[in-house]
Parts: sequence; structure tokens; C-alpha cells
Amino acid sequence: MSDYPDFTPVILLTGFLGSGKTTLLARLLKDPALGDTAVLINEFGEVGLDHHLLDRIDDQMVLLSSGCLCCTIRGELAEAIKALHSKRARGEVPPFRRIVVESTGLADPLPVIATITADPVLKHHFRMGAVVTTVDAVNGRDQLARQPESVTQAAVADRLVLTKTDLADTATTDATIDALRALNPDAPLHRAATDPLDATALLSDRPALTTALEGFRCVAAPDLAAPAHLAAIASFALVFEASIDWTLFGLWLTMLLNRHGSAILRVKGLLNVEGSETPVAIHGVQQLVHVPTHLAAWPNPDDRRSRLVFITRGLDPALIERSMQAFGLKPARAPMAAA
Repeated sequence: MSDYPDFTPVILLTGFLGSGKTTLLARLLKDPALGDTAVLINEFGEVGLDHHLLDRIDDQMVLLSSGCLCCTIRGELAEAIKALHSKRARGEVPPFRRIVVESTGLADPLPVIATITADPVLKHHFRMGAVVTTVDAVNGRDQLARQPESVTQAAVADRLVLTKTDLADTATTDATIDALRALNPDAPLHRAATDPLDATALLSDRPALTTALEGFRCVAAPDLAAPAHLAAIASFALVFEASIDWTLFGLWLTMLLNRHGSAILRVKGLLNVEGSETPVAIHGVQQLVHVPTHLAAWPNPDDRRSRLVFITRGLDPALIERSMQAFGLKPARAPMAAA
């Protein structure tokens, strides 16, 4: 039996230029709990790892004092992960149980996700884990208003880490949080300056949809000068009173994502499926839908309505509702747009 999972999770650490993701990574790598982790970064020097180095395996890989394997990305991400996989299989590197990829500040995270899930080799050995996005409390609101990449980075995040709150006043920090919540209403938000930030928890799989029903919410759009890239983002929720036919729902979702997947940054939901006493949680990013999870119990036993939350770009919420109705899936009320 191997010392690593059949499908190794790949966690994406992303965030706009200057948002503090490199500082966060260096902080996390000090934790010995990450000794079963491989990290792919652009340049060792950018992360300041010299005082953490334990041994150099080759010109691209080093072992850290925590036991973590750290590698530079030279060329394509897929090739770098395949090289890691081959070295692990031959016993040339420690049997890491997860990979963390730090993207560049201007990178759109969606191609990285697509690489993990669509590459014919990688998809048989790796799976997409959580997306962790750093956002600068001082400049984040302005970046969201001006930089399309920062909008996508925030919208697809499973966890948000707000940095530099110690350098921002309360009003600026609150405005940044409001802007983030308009794009991504329910991703857990951590403050790097004050929260302990447990490395294992932060880099674990995406949070389960079990916290509370109010976690499925939409908020008003922030008061931003709305350039086209931001005005096109919408966050909305659909609620269903009746239980859902799983076969019909699966057909509808497959067809929707096949036709409009590039415009759907995220879909997540808690479903009351016919024949199931407990809810089914679903989660998808663009055309990728993760394996549904059967939860142990309803967050609120008195409210078993199904609900779906969408974050879309340039897609009319009414189109999604009409497509559902064509499959006999009828929301209890019209979608509530946030942007």
C-alpha cells in the first residue's frame, strides 16, 4: 500500500500582485504539519526560504526543515506535477500527500483548475482541492474595481485570507470585505494579521456546506465604480420547496455547464434529493463538478428546502431559472441578483 492517497489533492494559493500570498506561504511552511506537502512556486528566492532549507535534492527541489518538499516551476505546471509524481513513485522524494501551487499575481486561476482536472495523465492521479485567495485590505477594493484577474481570484475562492489589516483603517477594511462578499458571499474569511491560521486547516479540502443555512446568501453589490468586468459578475441564490429528482437535476446541470460553463465561476448548493433523508452537497467551478457529498444531517432539521448559489460572469440569472423550469425544477422564487 502506498503512503499517499490515490488522488492527491492540489491546493491553489492565489491572489493579486502584492496581496501577501508569498508572505503567507512562507509563514505556513514553518509549520512541521506540512511535512507531507509538496509546494510548487515560481522562484525560491521570492519566498525567502534560505533559513528553512534542509537539503537540496536537485536544482529544482529542496527539502525544508519542516519536511516539506519545495520545487520551482520551470515551464508548464502539468509537466512540473508529472515530474513530482514520477519522483514520488520511484521513491526519490518523500511521499507527499498534497501539493500546494502558488500562482503568479496576474494569473487567472481557472486555467490552473482546468489543468488539474482535464490533463489526461494528471486526472488519474490528482484532484483539485481548495482554492485559497489572499486579498490586500489596503488596496483590495481598488484592485477588484480595476483588475479582472483579482475578481476571478476572489470569486472562485474556497477560503479568503485578508492581509494587511494592521495597515488599513477600519473603514477601508470593511469596504474591502463588502466588495468580497458581493463576489463570494460564503467563503470563510481569515485575517492574516490577527488569526492564528492553522496551516493544515487552511490547506485542507474546501469547507463543507454544513455551517448554517444563512451561509447560502447573497448580499448587495458594493458601491464601486463598475467597470465592465465587475458589472458582469452576479451572485444569486435559488430556493426549492419540493424535493429534487436527482436524475433530472444531473441532466440539467450537465447541459447547463456544457453550454455555459465558462460563464459560471462557481455553483454550490445543498439539495433535498428524493429518497434521501439527509442533504446532498454539490460544488462546481466552471465545467468541473466535484463528487457530491451526502451529509450526515440537515443544518436546520426544520428547514429542508434545497438551495443553490451561483457566481456567474455575463450570464443572465433568468436564463438559469428558465433552463431549470424546462426540466421540471421550479424555484420557489425568482433569483436574487447581487450585481
